[in-house]
Amino acid sequence: SSGEAHFDLGQYINKQNCRIWGTENPHAYIGKPMHPKRVTVWCGFWSRGIIGPFFFENEQGVAVTVNGDRYRTMLNEEEDLGNIWFQQDGATCHTAEATLDVLRPVFEERIISRRADVVWPPRSCDLTPLDYYLWGAVKDKCYADKPETIDPLKDNIREAIGEIQLHTIDNVLKNWTDRVGYCMASRGSHLNEIVFHY
Repeated sequence: SSGEAHFDLGQYINKQNCRIWGTENPHAYIGKPMHPKRVTVWCGFWSRGIIGPFFFENEQGVAVTVNGDRYRTMLNEEEDLGNIWFQQDGATCHTAEATLDVLRPVFEERIISRRADVVWPPRSCDLTPLDYYLWGAVKDKCYADKPETIDPLKDNIREAIGEIQLHTIDNVLKNWTDRVGYCMASRGSHLNEIVFHY
């Protein structure tokens, strides 16, 4: 499984909603920047570990949008992708013909994606280990010390990913099998009521 996530500066995990108790309305608010500084991260997730993180940024180290050219450049830089299955979501940069032309020689028929031999269902983040596990686990850890600049945020992301143990990855992938089973049994509906453990 592979995918991207955004990590914004000033984005902290809210474990409890803010409450203000008083006899008068304090007219309190919490301001957030409209366009916070951020990093865009790609990772691959498989039984032997996590590939990445790869940060999408320009020569000055500023985050850039993932487009087809940048995605293909990143894929060409990755090594040891040989005999694995490659799953990606249906984002346009992932499914452009030029991108699939990069993937096919490496993975042959082992591509799970829109416009590939094995089609991945659209809007199925509850079936993608990066979305239902990795990004949340990394964000829980990387914001713990409230980084104020991009470099410490990137260091925290690398450290959080590096700390994930193989037995956790194994449990997440076993969980994937359960999720697919529940999804098939429910004829494709959401997995709202199900609690999964890692």
